[in-house]
Amino acid sequence: MTPEPTSEQINKAHQRFRDAHMQAFLQDWIKRIRGESTELLSYDEVRKILQAREVGFRPTLEEVPLDKIVGSVGRYRDFNSAFLPKNEALEERWARVDAARETLEGLPPVDLIKVGEFYFVRDGNHRVSVARAHGEKTIEAYVTPVETSIPVEAKTAEELRQWLVEASRLQFLRRTGLDKHYPDAPIRLTEPGRYRDLYEHIDVHRWYMGEARGEEVPYEEAARSWYENVYLPLARAIEESGLLDEFPDRTVTDLYLWLCRHREELREQYHLDLDEQAAVSTFASVYSGKPLKRALKKARLKLARLTAGEDVILGLPSHQKPRHRDDNPPHKEQDDAR
Repeated sequence: MTPEPTSEQINKAHQRFRDAHMQAFLQDWIKRIRGESTELLSYDEVRKILQAREVGFRPTLEEVPLDKIVGSVGRYRDFNSAFLPKNEALEERWARVDAARETLEGLPPVDLIKVGEFYFVRDGNHRVSVARAHGEKTIEAYVTPVETSIPVEAKTAEELRQWLVEASRLQFLRRTGLDKHYPDAPIRLTEPGRYRDLYEHIDVHRWYMGEARGEEVPYEEAARSWYENVYLPLARAIEESGLLDEFPDRTVTDLYLWLCRHREELREQYHLDLDEQAAVSTFASVYSGKPLKRALKKARLKLARLTAGEDVILGLPSHQKPRHRDDNPPHKEQDDAR
């Protein structure tokens, strides 16, 4: 019969979760100030970048350094880069795992995938997090190595992240053919997985080009058109606005993706198509990467909504007024991939 944790052990486990959750918040706050990443890596993204594949290796039982576990197969958004819990909804399960750790039976080994000298959790995210919260240095794990087509050139988790970001950028330029026509294209994201969003933008732009022509458009031609007619105008508007000063640890391309989503949200809610300057203006009125300014802008938006209603849009130029929700949406003449 499996021994059940005592009520005292469960209570301590809940308190330990709250302590670990607060520690994750403080760590992330400090890292953001330093411009460092607070996220775990997604194994699926890393696998695609490195063209990793399992080739029949049998798992081996090993004692793995916890600081070499840098990502997860499916739960990379629930924990920070130190594997401490970010999501309050994890408390019940996290506390049960923590309490079970204190019983005579303890916890089973976790299941890890090894990429180069780094590890990703396939099963056992909560167990890894609990071990980190207890200050452990290693954890028992079944380890399955994978082969990669691209050798991993990094010694620390932060070096790995930066290396993946650069590898993703070069891969994007090669796949789209932009390296041939715009070898110095200023496209750079701070997260390797976000390049899939740029691929989607090009695919949508290509589809609209094909509809307009009545024929299929070559991929590289569509990529050049997207870069010249969609990306660059918005990128220039971002640079000219000084918006980057509000997000010192981000790039123009990061803001391009955020602004594309911002425009789409306003289009869906207000049937409003913003030009580049209007998109930047409305975005800048509400968002900031600096904690104090972000708080002030949220307060300003809340006050404006109390005064003028929930549909108020701060920073909207006079020439671009929102349509009523019941009005017919304007006809979109061409795709802007945003």
